[in-house]
Amino acid sequence: MSISIELILLISSVLFFVSMVVGKAGHKFGIPVLLLFLGVGMLFGQDGFGLQFHNIQTAQIIGTIALSIILFSGGLDTKFLEIQPIIYPGVVLATGGVVLTALFTGVFIWWLSHALIPSLGIGMLTALLLASTTSSTDSASVFGILRSRGTVLKNNLRPLLELESGSNDPMAYMLTVTFITIINAGGVNFWQVSLLIIVQLVVGALAGYYLGKLSVILINRIRLDNSALYPILLFTFGMFIFSLTYFLQGNGYLAIYIAGLVIGNSKFVHKRTSMRFMDGLAWMSQIILFLTLGLLVNPLELLSANVLVPGLIISAFIIVIARPVTVFLTLIPFKRISLRDKTFISWVGLRGAVPIIFAILTLAADVPHARWIFNIVFIITLVSLILQGTFLNWVASWLKLSQHPVQYRSLEDFDVEFAEEIKSAMTEILITDDAIKHGKNLMEMSLPDKTLAVMVKRGEKYFIPTGQTELKVGDKLLVISDDEHALKATYKSMGISEFSYHKNK
Repeated sequence: MSISIELILLISSVLFFVSMVVGKAGHKFGIPVLLLFLGVGMLFGQDGFGLQFHNIQTAQIIGTIALSIILFSGGLDTKFLEIQPIIYPGVVLATGGVVLTALFTGVFIWWLSHALIPSLGIGMLTALLLASTTSSTDSASVFGILRSRGTVLKNNLRPLLELESGSNDPMAYMLTVTFITIINAGGVNFWQVSLLIIVQLVVGALAGYYLGKLSVILINRIRLDNSALYPILLFTFGMFIFSLTYFLQGNGYLAIYIAGLVIGNSKFVHKRTSMRFMDGLAWMSQIILFLTLGLLVNPLELLSANVLVPGLIISAFIIVIARPVTVFLTLIPFKRISLRDKTFISWVGLRGAVPIIFAILTLAADVPHARWIFNIVFIITLVSLILQGTFLNWVASWLKLSQHPVQYRSLEDFDVEFAEEIKSAMTEILITDDAIKHGKNLMEMSLPDKTLAVMVKRGEKYFIPTGQTELKVGDKLLVISDDEHALKATYKSMGISEFSYHKNK
């Protein structure tokens, strides 16, 4: 039966809308937003409203593109100055940590499968393949939860977790592909596999770095007539780097993440607009990805005794044993990382879309027991998002590693942005009776030095004020300064309690 493109667009738009509405509601309860997107996909799937989606190749294509966009955006948003103090432990967690997690989990899965379901005949290679697909963590889930509660982590934990989560997918991908190759080929020389992994890492890192540098040069030298095309140009370079690295026998995921780091920490024209575009594109990719994965799964299969019971046990093992043991072992050389920090890092081992994408690779490669692997990975992801995701903020608070800064409204009436090189603080002041009790004219307001009132909104009209401008209750005043502390002191002295603050970093 043929389906019209209009029907596909209608269904897709409904799914997107429902996902965003559900995601907005989930923020209030600290539920991982991506888990809700996944739930919407399952709700509309074959065991829900009956949408049929079984095309593994299409799901693989969607997963590959979406993951590359997410990694590229993550690299763009990561600042060298933030990760520089923790780059060594972050890299160790993203490489050695992934290998150890896969090893510990693989051995446990092999033992458990023989103890619970020996009839399946799960061998060590299959167990290690399953473990490899679940060996990386998901940054989008972690920081979506932290942002929803306004939590700020101490001791450089946020950049450490962000670096690990953003850079550990390539290693997990290489392990997954390696074991798929070994299983389908009936065995591969160990030294050949080791050499392949080294080549993938080296070529991927070099391609990402130098192609990222080249992209910055080209973006700055190409003079496009339409400035709206610069975000598209940035996206184009990202996809080019990912695909070219593949043909150079390197790891495309590592290359596009490193390229994002290089580009994001460089100066280029229309940078802020391009970065915001990529951030929105990354969120759209996550929604598409989780909806697709939700549609692909058969929830009734997850309830099978051969899937549900071992899936829950393996999930508990990863959370309670594999992840903590891996974290404590890999971070032994780093004495500055405290016991509490390591405990929290152990808890923040959320599994997200990436393990399911890697499990789809097993389906596409027609690996023995591929469907069982896919379903187990799905349960592990669900348990991780529900348990670790829901209690992430609570654990941070319990370990006394979080702090809740003063919350400010975002700029609502003044859509103003500066280039990130310009250090500034912008505020949107709502004029109240208290604000003008010392005088209604702007010149009578006690604004600090190096602070400028640049615009007033009165009703639906905007105008530039002068010192003689008479302010009225209900006006909104845009103030710009390079002195954040002076602005805060001014608010306090003026008795203003409702304002928004935006610092241009």
